[in-house]
Amino acid sequence: MSTQPPPFVYPFRRPWLYQNCAAAPAGGGNKGLKGIIAGGITGGIEICITFPTEYVKTQLQLDEKGDRKKYAGIVDCVKKTVKTHGFFGLYRGLSVLLYGSIPKSAVRFGAFETFKGLMQRPDGTLSPGGRLLCGLGAGVCEAILAVTPMETIKVKFINDQRSGSPRFRGFFHGVGVIIKEQGVGGIYKGLTATILKQGSNQAIRFFVMETLKDTYKGGDKNKQVPKYMVGIFGAVAGAASVFGNTPLDVVKTRMQGLEAHKYKSTVDCMTKIWTQEGPRAFYKGTVPRLGRVCLDVAITFMIYDSFMDLFNKFWP
Repeated sequence: MSTQPPPFVYPFRRPWLYQNCAAAPAGGGNKGLKGIIAGGITGGIEICITFPTEYVKTQLQLDEKGDRKKYAGIVDCVKKTVKTHGFFGLYRGLSVLLYGSIPKSAVRFGAFETFKGLMQRPDGTLSPGGRLLCGLGAGVCEAILAVTPMETIKVKFINDQRSGSPRFRGFFHGVGVIIKEQGVGGIYKGLTATILKQGSNQAIRFFVMETLKDTYKGGDKNKQVPKYMVGIFGAVAGAASVFGNTPLDVVKTRMQGLEAHKYKSTVDCMTKIWTQEGPRAFYKGTVPRLGRVCLDVAITFMIYDSFMDLFNKFWP
């Protein structure tokens, strides 16, 4: 009697995938660790450069119609913030994102490198579907492990500043107040919306970035992509992700604000925004987000690629 397993044991029919898992090169296991370290360093540097645009974007997304509307646009938001809180008011909540950006970026790039190592072909390339799946997996991992709690805290901090008498005196005091009043779940609001946002974000960004890199190399996997081109590709990838998922970002922001109690669920939030404010409300903050994200993704990939080149040179 044959001892061969039945055909359905291999439903995806990708023998190279099993070969990669079983016979990975000795240094292959370092790719995920390199990605974690390079990603963490990248995240810390990047957020210090781009935070003011994130602040303005969040303020505009939290702004509602009618008597409660506070800002006429980007410039008005910047002017009022500087007038009321000084220039460093634009950096309100920076510590929150700084604490969050390092692990977020570390998880994102570490997960992507790990998934890429498992799914790439023998020649080291990824199929278009593989690029999407690796990016999606990286986004879901960062949403669950890092982004949701830190984004919730960031939005609540910025939202707190909008009130007449801000209560949060600092990062740890603010987190303590949130947990005391709402429990641990208070820093884990909008998980579903965040998974959708981050998953689609990274699926789009990594797909565009990897595709543009492969196109530039023209089939020569040893060809180096100049850092300025990596920056350009990153800006294009960032713009694609903004137009692709800003509605999810608006919903996530509303679900994580101090008035999140108005919404029963992610679907309820989407429904209320649509019926009360119209479809254009789903693209609030697009312009500041576009500026921030294009700069963010361009800088991120340039810094990340630089550190990975350095690591690959001295850490085989």
